[in-house]
Amino acid sequence: MTDPIRWAEARETAWAAGFAARSEGSDLPFAAALGSALAAPLTAASDLPAFATSAVDGWAVAGPGPWRVDAGAVLAGSVPEPIGPGRAVKIATGAQVPEGTEGLIRLEHATVEGNEVGGPTAREWREPGEEARAGEELLPAGLAVTPPVIGLAAAAGHLTLPAHRRPAARVVVFGDELLTEGVSEKGRVRDSLGPMVPHLLAAAGAETGPSLGPVEDTLEAHVAALRSALADADLVCTTGGTMVGPVDHLHAALAEVGAEYVLNTVAVRPGFPMLLARTADGKFIAGLPGNPQSAVIAVVTVVAPLLAGLRGLPLPPLASIRLAEDVPGRGAFTHLALVDPAGRRLAHHGSAMLRGLAGAAGFAVIAPESAAAAGDAVDLATVPGVTP
Repeated sequence: MTDPIRWAEARETAWAAGFAARSEGSDLPFAAALGSALAAPLTAASDLPAFATSAVDGWAVAGPGPWRVDAGAVLAGSVPEPIGPGRAVKIATGAQVPEGTEGLIRLEHATVEGNEVGGPTAREWREPGEEARAGEELLPAGLAVTPPVIGLAAAAGHLTLPAHRRPAARVVVFGDELLTEGVSEKGRVRDSLGPMVPHLLAAAGAETGPSLGPVEDTLEAHVAALRSALADADLVCTTGGTMVGPVDHLHAALAEVGAEYVLNTVAVRPGFPMLLARTADGKFIAGLPGNPQSAVIAVVTVVAPLLAGLRGLPLPPLASIRLAEDVPGRGAFTHLALVDPAGRRLAHHGSAMLRGLAGAAGFAVIAPESAAAAGDAVDLATVPGVTP
């Protein structure tokens, strides 16, 4: 067992490992690109807008008024006929402005008498290329693909986005003592991590499938489960077995599959015995402790930063929160303390408990060799999929 790495350094190390291993990027459908980073700049496929577009409902007019009204109306999606001096035609917002138009009268400002219309005019249309010219860079590489980015790409004429793909992740649950249904009894307990962790991974940007296991507590079974999961995943998250007890076979299994440590144990409480390893072909194995809250802290510390890097995104920033009460430190270790949205510490915060976590805003980050007092503003480590 090596000396534990500092918590802040563990986050940075996991992110850097993922960023170095990110895919080169490819043209992905919008849904597949969402949540990853642009692998190349997004450029406009045409002028944006491509033609003069009315910004109002009203009348397009040419020459001096009052203007004689032409039949029909210019609607969005149609190509209008030109209009001549002294003429007017009704126009809808978003419609192409007819050639010859010198101004628009807003519908609410227009006066119509018989077959003539009058009112104040203005150039209330968007000029071709007003937002962008064909070939112009709209967004830089590295920017996160969000729904507005997808909307801009579609408006600019694209069907795909150059992006880093979302990594595939699987969860492998270790432990003979675990049940997948019913209530805990006779020395066996219900598995909470198998149902929970895939959703955490999905919220952190991975493509996930059902958990594998529980896997029996033998080295052979551990190795077989790892190889099976690695066959179709970029990241395998295991639960339990991260220490060196009599049935903790993860370290030996990592050696069997040829994985080398990126980090092994982190100076944080709870969650100390977490690890991250990498195989010879560039896949990752994250070892999460078996205690549920410690496993979530491992996701927050190692897995979420790793997945951000694999998608070409920066290290996820920490939030902040103002504490409503004192929070003690944990000596040389970073203390991650469960707090609610008001900055109050939560009960039921033991590493084997989930009750406090279920109502938490996240973990208040108390630096090593320090403590925090009521009223202090501190960093907040949030949980993927949980809004503070």
